[in-house]
Amino acid sequence: MCGICGKLNFDGRPVDESLIRKMCAVLEHRGPDDEGVYLSGVRGQGSGIRDQGSGVRGQESGIRIGLGHRRLSIIDLGSGHQPMSNEDGSIRIVYNGEIYNFLRLREDLEKKGHRFRTRSDTEVIVHLYEDYGPDCVKYLRGMFAFAIWDGPRQRLFLARDRLGQKPLVYALTPSSLLFGSEIKALLQDSHLEREVDLEALHHYLTYGYVPAPLTIFKGIKKLPPAHTLVWEKGQVKVERYWSLSYIPKLQLKEDEYAPRLLELLKESVKLRLISDVPLGAFLSGGIDSSAVVAMMAELSDGSVKTFSVGFEEASFNELKFARIVSRRFGTEHHEFVVKPDALEILPKLIWHYNEPYADSSAIPTYYVSQMTRQHVTVALNGDGGDEAFAGYERYLANRIAQSYERIPPFIREKIVFPLVNKLPESTSRKSLFRRIKRFTAAIREAPERRYVRWVSMFNNLQKEELYSPEMREGMNSLDSVNLLVDLYRQAKADNFLDSTMFVDCMTYLPDDLLVKVDIASMANSLEARSPFLDHKLVEFAASLPPDLKLKGKTTKHILKKALKEYLPKDILFRGKMGFGVPIGRWFRNELKDYAYEVLLDTKAKERGYFNPDSVKKILDEHTSGRIDHWCRIWGLLNLELWHRMFID
Repeated sequence: MCGICGKLNFDGRPVDESLIRKMCAVLEHRGPDDEGVYLSGVRGQGSGIRDQGSGVRGQESGIRIGLGHRRLSIIDLGSGHQPMSNEDGSIRIVYNGEIYNFLRLREDLEKKGHRFRTRSDTEVIVHLYEDYGPDCVKYLRGMFAFAIWDGPRQRLFLARDRLGQKPLVYALTPSSLLFGSEIKALLQDSHLEREVDLEALHHYLTYGYVPAPLTIFKGIKKLPPAHTLVWEKGQVKVERYWSLSYIPKLQLKEDEYAPRLLELLKESVKLRLISDVPLGAFLSGGIDSSAVVAMMAELSDGSVKTFSVGFEEASFNELKFARIVSRRFGTEHHEFVVKPDALEILPKLIWHYNEPYADSSAIPTYYVSQMTRQHVTVALNGDGGDEAFAGYERYLANRIAQSYERIPPFIREKIVFPLVNKLPESTSRKSLFRRIKRFTAAIREAPERRYVRWVSMFNNLQKEELYSPEMREGMNSLDSVNLLVDLYRQAKADNFLDSTMFVDCMTYLPDDLLVKVDIASMANSLEARSPFLDHKLVEFAASLPPDLKLKGKTTKHILKKALKEYLPKDILFRGKMGFGVPIGRWFRNELKDYAYEVLLDTKAKERGYFNPDSVKKILDEHTSGRIDHWCRIWGLLNLELWHRMFID
């Protein structure tokens, strides 16, 4: 795992080495072990990397490249220095990630005559590119974001893995193209303006994250998952190289699905155990992380190191479940019970996330990564299991909604809705009343729009009330819901469950969940690996009939069936808890004054985004206990604090 950055100048100006160094410096947390810089047309650089001819043609044509790399050493600790080149220096790469099939790819390349100087997966990508060009990504199995400078062709090639586990952002200006693992690296270039993209802000308020390819900064974009970018002859081409299809369905005998799933999961875990440094696993006690630990225990010679974080509030504490799994597999278990200091951790999170980000599970993920890094350098996790095997309650909610629609409209409108509206408000995250209210509030919508309503931070009506008149007018024609509705239409699926899982894999998974995992782990110089996100396992899951994933009211049916010999029923059939913190209570107690102070400050009002009276109403309703607005307050607070750190 690493941090990468670079700049391509196509106006004849040399790339400033001090800029590349500054870009590397703000990525040091991603790679504390080593730094490397390459500049075309410069010989005898302090980094030890020389231009061996690849920059000559670029110099003549007015094209200059600078590449930077920060390394977290995992494989081939001694000789994996980057930027790395092929034998004659004509091709250079900076790369972040892990290629799990690199040994097999290396064997194939050696048979074709390629010669290797290192044992690293980085060098495999270089030689693979020599043979296949941009199509090299189709052979890679793993997580990655990389940039290749092809000197002879004067081509810059950027690529990102299929599911978006590793980040990559870029900015195109009239005279240059900047790229990096994080936005803050690009912002080291003083020529790049720091201007808020109001469309991105509008979508953030709906989803709690900024959806790709947008970033919160106008002019900076995310390279979407499963995409490549090629700059060549003054033209930029962004293309998709892989897509997830839910049709046709796999046709197996009923008793063959679970063994095949188990086989793929074991293979995926085994591939992710390759490391030259100590590794362990996050263990929440949920089915996904427990499954990974079970496979690790079976495949490992020694005891597995596991790591869990818990909280004092019982409804947010999963430690008892993690202990059950730890005892079952005899792991070397480490626990950390935290009482989060939000005022202490918030500035760290704002800086690391680069954009407003409203998923409160960023807090426990940061803490568990911090604790884990004290013992190991690599940690496996269970991320991706919910998206692959239908683990979210909202998938079940839509099935219930389909049954609800069979109730005669008169009864729904005259009896059900009035009764629901009379239910008391609750601040409990597991309150039945709260769930019923959220469910019925969206029930009148079309299925696609209903789904967005269930996952939204602010719905359209709430945003209209929140916005200032100027902001409301500017955003009047922009509907965030259409982003997901359009994806529903693009889904290669023949049922609503699969279409919804596709939408989650295109949005929530890469733009929220995987951002959280990458940022929290890399902030602590820890590599996180996700066996459930192996693209072969994901493709297999997509090919399964929907009833194998959501069977009646049972989520993850086939996964639970496959693991019945490994995990106890207490783990297999426990309710989904999530990975949260008691932010709602904080905003009624220790963070109450802070929230009012920040969100109603003169600075916040002068930005002109929101109606101050509407913001105060949200705060008043929450702190009085009338309506639970914790997620909206958290989202607004993150936005304002981000603005102060990155814009003001």
